Amino acid sequence: MSATGIRGTSAAGPAPAPAEGAGARRSRLRDAVADGWVMTRRNMTHVLRSPEEIGIYFSLPIMFVLVFGYVFGSGISVPDGGGYREFLLPGVFAMTMLYGMGATATAVSLDAGRGVVDRFRAMPVARSALLTGRSAADLLRALLEMAVLVVCGLLVGWSWHRGIGNALAALGLLLLLRVAVTWMGIWLGLAVRNPDTVGVIVFPLAFPLTALSNVFVAPELMPGWLGTVAEWNPVSATVAAIRELFGNPGLDGSSWAGEHAVLLAVAWPLLLTAVFAPLALRRYGSLSR
Repeated sequence: MSATGIRGTSAAGPAPAPAEGAGARRSRLRDAVADGWVMTRRNMTHVLRSPEEIGIYFSLPIMFVLVFGYVFGSGISVPDGGGYREFLLPGVFAMTMLYGMGATATAVSLDAGRGVVDRFRAMPVARSALLTGRSAADLLRALLEMAVLVVCGLLVGWSWHRGIGNALAALGLLLLLRVAVTWMGIWLGLAVRNPDTVGVIVFPLAFPLTALSNVFVAPELMPGWLGTVAEWNPVSATVAAIRELFGNPGLDGSSWAGEHAVLLAVAWPLLLTAVFAPLALRRYGSLSR
C-alpha cells in the first residue's frame, strides 16, 4: 500500500486535523442568524396573539401623558418657559423603553420555568438563538411602542423642531437604551425563574430610575443633592439628549452632565449592555439541562 493510499494518513502517521476554515465559520454564523430569526418570529407571534399585553404596557405611559400633561402640567414649571407637554413627552418615551424590562424578564422567566429553555438547548439550534431572538423581538416591539407613542404625542401637542435627521437620531438613542434594558431583563428572567416574583421585582427597580430623573421635573428644581443624582441617572441622560435633538424645552447646560447629554446617552446604555449581556450569557450557559 502506498504511503498516501488512505485519506488523511501518510508514512509518518495520521495527518493533523485541519484548522477550521473561514467557510465553516461563515456557515455557523448563517445558521445562528437563521435560528435567531426563527426565535424572533416565535416571540413576535406570542406578542401578536396577546394584544392585551401590549395594551397593558401602553396604558401606563399614556396615563402619565394624560395625568401629568393635563392635570398637573399647569402647576409644574419648565426651566426655559416652554410647554409642559413638550417637556414631558421625551421623558415618557424613555420611561416606556425602561418599563419594557418587565415584559422581557417575565417572558424569559416563563420560558425558563416551563422548561422551554432546556428543550431548545437540547435541540440542534444555535445556543445564542434564544437570547438573540428575544432581544430582536423586543427591539421590534419597541418600534411598535414608539410609533404609537409618537402619534399620541402629536395628538396632545408635542412635536419635534430640529428636522427629521435629529428626530431619527433621538429615536436611535431610545432604541439603544431599550437594548440595554432588554439585556437587563433577560438576565433577571434567567436569574429569577418565577414570573410572579419577577413581576414584583421589576417595578421597585424601574420606578426609582424614573422618579429620580428629569422625566417629570427638571433637576434644577430639585434640592441640590437630589438634582445631582437625577442629572447622572442613565434615564435622565437619554431624556436630556432626545430633548436636545427634538428641540423640546427643558434643556440644562449648566452642569457637565447637561452639556454632554448625548455622550452620556450613548455611554450609559453601552456600559449597561457590557455588564448585563455577559451576565445573561453566563447565566444562560449555567442552566441545568
